[in-house]
Amino acid sequence: MEKLYIEGGEKMYGEMDMYAAKNALLPLLACSIMADGKSTFKNCPNIEDVKNMLLIMESLGCTCNFENGSIYSEPTAESSCLIEEDLAKTLRSSIFLMGSILGRYKKVKIAYPGGCDIGLRPINLHIEGLKALNVKIHEEAGYIICDGSNMKGGIVNFDVPSVGATENIMMAATLSKGTTIIKNAAREPEIIDLQNYINKMGGNVRGAGRSYIVIEGVKKLRSCEYTPIADRIVAGTYMLGCAMTGGEIQINNVNFEHIYSLIAKLRETTCKIHVKGDKIVIKAPKQPLAMKYIKTSPYPGFPTDLQAQVMTMMTVSKGVAIIEENMFEMRFRHISELIKMGADITVSGKTAVVSGVKKLQGAGVTAYDLRGGSALCLAGLVAEGTTVISDLWHIDRGYESIENELANFGVKIQRKR
Repeated sequence: MEKLYIEGGEKMYGEMDMYAAKNALLPLLACSIMADGKSTFKNCPNIEDVKNMLLIMESLGCTCNFENGSIYSEPTAESSCLIEEDLAKTLRSSIFLMGSILGRYKKVKIAYPGGCDIGLRPINLHIEGLKALNVKIHEEAGYIICDGSNMKGGIVNFDVPSVGATENIMMAATLSKGTTIIKNAAREPEIIDLQNYINKMGGNVRGAGRSYIVIEGVKKLRSCEYTPIADRIVAGTYMLGCAMTGGEIQINNVNFEHIYSLIAKLRETTCKIHVKGDKIVIKAPKQPLAMKYIKTSPYPGFPTDLQAQVMTMMTVSKGVAIIEENMFEMRFRHISELIKMGADITVSGKTAVVSGVKKLQGAGVTAYDLRGGSALCLAGLVAEGTTVISDLWHIDRGYESIENELANFGVKIQRKR
């Protein structure tokens, strides 16, 4: 089994061109099934979640190729509408295919999806949203079976703003008759990206980025070339690593508005951040001040996908930070591993109190999920001695060879069996 070995003590320096966001690319790939012809996606990361999505699409009969950062996909006339359990359990985002397959073929049978074990992520919002479009749905032996033969536009009112459910309804509604309105829609940048892609293919979606989205159904979509937005979470991870180590880095090809909530918090720590176009430069002090209070919430609030990484920074910051996790109930699994490394963290329910220490100690730790795993990599940057991280498959789901990316910033890191 491969493990990461990190020698702490090096400051992060250098620059990086950011690749497409995993959370944008996966629904875009799913959406490409709805278009006639070959779709092309540029600047794509070679990560496990993308590989698994392509495997699922190929099992449906799509032709997929991944070459030099570009993905080419094309559905075939023989495309299947069945997503088997062994494939669905590898990828939470397989759920996006429910909306796109329904949109094109008007039927789908999908096993319950998998992904990181970060808590309950019920798909009832997806199901209720599709039912509002007159889709008939029943469950059978662990599968969700949908009949969209009479699918049509409707009004979808989400109890909570769900990113995945919003995207699923956008896709299903695009090739449905009539007008669909989504109320209390998620507002994340990835929603806007999906709207832009659908419209480039000939769809008619407006309102993304706000809580009220309108989709006018069209008869067909055409394939196109598209470059997804940059990965704000990967960018934020390395900005936090720089802030912890007292270094200076530049991230290229990223929209600062997408991570403004992080930038604002980093400025509280006395980090100097300069934004010029699509470039962000961060210069860190010798020891950052603690952020007083971090509360995760839907966009434009502080992202839950950066909570573990910002907590790691707080373990070596000056002062005390309070972190409240409001999105997923099992997003604190990295804390036990940080404590092994000498972190001072106490937890009460969904709140963690982090008191900064002078230094962490290298230890053998385990990545329990994607973002927690990347947080342990950051801990290794400032730990005394060697940090050894196992269960790397979690990290590989969202970071393209994280050891190479960190090594390019001057970190002493190796992947070894």
